[in-house]
Amino acid sequence: MRHFKKLMVFLLVGNLALTLSAQSSKDQKIIEEADKAVATLLEVNPGLREYFDKSAGCVVFPNVGKGGLIIGGASGNGVLYEYGHKKGMASVKEISVGAQIGGQALIEVIFFETKEEVDKFKESKFEFDAGISAIALTEGKSMDMKYKDGVAVFTHTKGGLMAEVSVGGQKFKYKSF
Repeated sequence: MRHFKKLMVFLLVGNLALTLSAQSSKDQKIIEEADKAVATLLEVNPGLREYFDKSAGCVVFPNVGKGGLIIGGASGNGVLYEYGHKKGMASVKEISVGAQIGGQALIEVIFFETKEEVDKFKESKFEFDAGISAIALTEGKSMDMKYKDGVAVFTHTKGGLMAEVSVGGQKFKYKSF
């Protein structure tokens, strides 16, 4: 029994070390920023806790940079959580066209209602068109957001100013740990 416990500790520590070594320093920084972004979102709006607790998974993009002048774009890197556990790294790219000017930095989080949506995201077959809109989080404002097509999207502006009436889409990529 004692050897079994030692073996289990060795396997757990080895698995943790393998997971950490498989992540680049850039990935580790993004993971830290994603954890801080979750804390910020919950501080701004504690009602978001229910989404974190009940969703099948979510992807947190702690630093999405967005800008445009007629043609716009956005990009960012984040972390996929499945049932509260970190599963891999994600990226988002967006192209938009329309009346827009300015730039901003924001936190974006996408919640998946079921495991099927999480799996679709993991296969990098997931993208948003103009039909999916995000709810901008504001301090203390209650939320009455429901999932649409299995996803709910929230953003929180960190800085900058952008005015836009545009059409575009977001495309995502995923890489497992």
